[in-house]
Amino acid sequence: MTARKKVIDLLASAPGQEVLAKGWVRTKRGNKEIAFIALNDGSTIHNIQVVVDKTAIDPALLAKITTGACIAVHGDLVESPGSGQAVEIKASEIEVYGECDPVRYPLQKKDTSFEYLRTVAHLRPRTNTFGAVLRLRSQMAFAIHEYFHSKGFVYLNTPLITAADAEGAGNMFQVATLDMNNIPRDKKGLPDYSKDFFGRRTSLTVSGQLEGELGATALGEIYTFGPTFRAENSNTPRHLAEFWMIEPEMAFYDIRDNMDLAEDFIKSLVKYALDNCLDDVKFLNDRYDPELLARLQGVVDTEFVRLGYTEGIEILKAAEADGHKFEESVSWGMDLQSEHERFLVEQHFNKPVILTDYPKDIKAFYMKQNDDGKTVRAMDVLFPKIGEIIGGSEREASYEKLQARIDELHMSHRTLEWYLDTRRFGTCPHSGFGLGFERLLLFITGMQNIRDVIPFPRTPKNAEF
Repeated sequence: MTARKKVIDLLASAPGQEVLAKGWVRTKRGNKEIAFIALNDGSTIHNIQVVVDKTAIDPALLAKITTGACIAVHGDLVESPGSGQAVEIKASEIEVYGECDPVRYPLQKKDTSFEYLRTVAHLRPRTNTFGAVLRLRSQMAFAIHEYFHSKGFVYLNTPLITAADAEGAGNMFQVATLDMNNIPRDKKGLPDYSKDFFGRRTSLTVSGQLEGELGATALGEIYTFGPTFRAENSNTPRHLAEFWMIEPEMAFYDIRDNMDLAEDFIKSLVKYALDNCLDDVKFLNDRYDPELLARLQGVVDTEFVRLGYTEGIEILKAAEADGHKFEESVSWGMDLQSEHERFLVEQHFNKPVILTDYPKDIKAFYMKQNDDGKTVRAMDVLFPKIGEIIGGSEREASYEKLQARIDELHMSHRTLEWYLDTRRFGTCPHSGFGLGFERLLLFITGMQNIRDVIPFPRTPKNAEF
């Protein structure tokens, strides 16, 4: 019995053998004597052509083979006389696993907008574009694990349900089992979370960083890679309510070590995509973004700029003075917007930038304070087309300074006592950063909307599928 071969393997095989292929029909065309079926099974961007002698196949069976139908094809792998492929299958037998109504099938031959495809996210992986994106997503996830494993990092699983707010922003999804129609109340009339499943107010995590620091201060170098959640009402091409984060934390790293690791890490991932996913990247380059390949190679070959926040503000102010118009005027102390970040990267330096030493008032409580009392040892890696792709810092190792900052921001000591213990008992210099997985994928695929690099996007008013 002939074993099934994936399309990617068939295309690399020598002709002159009997084969079995299974997949979904992308197109069917032909004339009175011969039909040509383009078959794809998701293993590659490329289809394999199936040639069918119509006189040898039941016409009723052939009529069932429409775009979207799932079939199995037995036949001989032969040299292809046509251009575009080295081999094709000369079919001897076809079995239809699943028919597809050509009228109702949402994925028609005509170009379809990304907006429409988001409404049929359960079917869009069958398109060439989303097949390429999802294969790249899978390969990048593997590359991330491989990178940290090769450097001796420990993969740490941090909780998705937490009572702590790593960012201090409060935009978190609550986790509760209370009866929403009869919520128990305390003496102040507020929800009584002591009656809830965990006995306290809990939420979905916005970051695994704080727990990651616990791991780093015991295991040395760790990384997390998992889903995170933010309940921000941000309907933009760069925000999701559910997304994935990679967060390494390293004991004994200062801010310079942190920047070095971030630059090497992201260069390694981009190089992995070029070395191992070139067919999919080329497809996206040719179809949507003709500068994609050059942009990716540029990151691998370029040394990132290291730039202080204050100097960055001066550059942006000078641009304004020369007539450049920003939607938001530039001033020291502001949280830079994507337009400012992209100006520095795409117009001023024309290369990735690592921006450091931000004002402490716009950064999280755990970042190490500089001696000037105004700035912290933060770092953001800024990329072309994206803006911020990595955010991180050296962490505040001083118990007294960290406690004072928590008080200054009116954060709860009760929920952070365990975190403060890392500064009470054997504190050490340490650093870390977070890479938004979907932001990385936006850069590597050249896609314009973050909803198109995750299988099922979660955004305000949208939780389909």
